[in-house]
Amino acid sequence: MLAPEEKILLMEKRLPSVLELARICRLCPRECKVKRFDGELGECGIGQAPVYSSASLHFGEEPPISGHRGSGTIFMTGCNLHCMFCQNYPISQLRNGNVITVEVLAALMLDLQDQGAHNINFVTPTHQAAAIYEALIMAYSKGLKIPLVYNSGGYDSLEMLKLWDGIIDIYMPDAKYGQDEPALKMSNAKDYTKYNKPALKEMHRQVGVLKLDDHGVAKRGLLIRHLVLPGGLTGSRDVFRFIASDVSKDTYISLMSQYFPAYKALGHELLSRRINRSEYREAVAALEEFGLNNGWIQPI
Repeated sequence: MLAPEEKILLMEKRLPSVLELARICRLCPRECKVKRFDGELGECGIGQAPVYSSASLHFGEEPPISGHRGSGTIFMTGCNLHCMFCQNYPISQLRNGNVITVEVLAALMLDLQDQGAHNINFVTPTHQAAAIYEALIMAYSKGLKIPLVYNSGGYDSLEMLKLWDGIIDIYMPDAKYGQDEPALKMSNAKDYTKYNKPALKEMHRQVGVLKLDDHGVAKRGLLIRHLVLPGGLTGSRDVFRFIASDVSKDTYISLMSQYFPAYKALGHELLSRRINRSEYREAVAALEEFGLNNGWIQPI
């Protein structure tokens, strides 16, 4: 883990490359190429200025992330995915939030640190990476020192991820789908696995297996989330096979059972119901089959 002053030097060196990705936007796999500095909005619905919904201590994340003092969670508005079942759809799809400056975003981080947060947890940061990058340089120069969590939908570009190398301490991406067809239908994400798989490998290359301190709080590493959907739509076995064979069998997995119909899922043939015990048990069995023993399962 680099010291704050080392991160500042590294980020200042890389900032022109980050801004170039945002100028004609290629921050995520969609590469919609809008001119964000000229006021155009990307596929995500967000321009160049940062937009956030809330910033607070969050105690509902995985135990090593929330710890005993809470995760300093900043919900960034918008998303580069369009999941028809999104449980945070007012923020991600309806884009409820506040347009701020990078200076204000930096101040939010420092305030959360002052409140005792274990980390700064950026939720859906992918499409706002350039603004976050600028704000982080400011925050580090003013005393930010706690770990950074990159909490994404897993639809991330390698080019941008490599610019986070040495900066992000904890990656917490989703591995939403094992096949591309449901990803396109349910999240309007073309070639999801083509981008998600290399992204997971790159994240692991940068930070390795999740490492905890003596109090069980995460300091560095990779934690992958997988939300089980009804009807086997997520392709859990394919997801876990890949992680076990191409990332690491020691990877921490959060297997989530809390799906409920939201947003556009209410009228869908399969998504309009909660998952059942059998569907969740099948996903747990797949974890065990591929030897992925680190992480968390939930009651159902």
